Amino acid sequence: MSDRNGHINDLTIERLASRVGEVLQIQHRFLVTAESCTGGWLAKAVTDIAGSSRWYDRGFITYSNAAKIDQLGVAETVLEQEGAVSEATVRQMALGALDRSQAHLAVAISGIAGPDGGTADKPVGTVWIAWATVGPTAVVTKLCHFTGDREAVRRASVIGALEGIMAISEAKV
Repeated sequence: MSDRNGHINDLTIERLASRVGEVLQIQHRFLVTAESCTGGWLAKAVTDIAGSSRWYDRGFITYSNAAKIDQLGVAETVLEQEGAVSEATVRQMALGALDRSQAHLAVAISGIAGPDGGTADKPVGTVWIAWATVGPTAVVTKLCHFTGDREAVRRASVIGALEGIMAISEAKV
């Protein structure tokens, strides 16, 4: 659903977050989030769901490179060579979040929401998302190219992360 500005309605996020919670609770699994460009929006979406403490462990907001290194153990060389918006970075963010939590499933998001910061190689709307699971540890990554203004890119990133959690969780059922 969209509002009059063309944004995906927040009800979509609420419904997805609720479904994520239902599935994780049935599976007795916990989620951890590691966010950059979304600035905690994903954590807010899942904690807006009543009872989320039964399936949500914690969240890391690592907007700066220093935070990614300090809080999640992202290698400085990866950030220097690949950049904050890269497959290697979100992979390390997701694995670092798993390692620093009690969760069974991690999701990490890093991207360029705009309006500035884009390049020819990584234009505004470029977002990497990674999902990592324990036992055995597996990581899935996805490169997304979202359109719209800053809010639309961030909202689409949250929805993409939630949809990926659902896909991974449903595969575990």
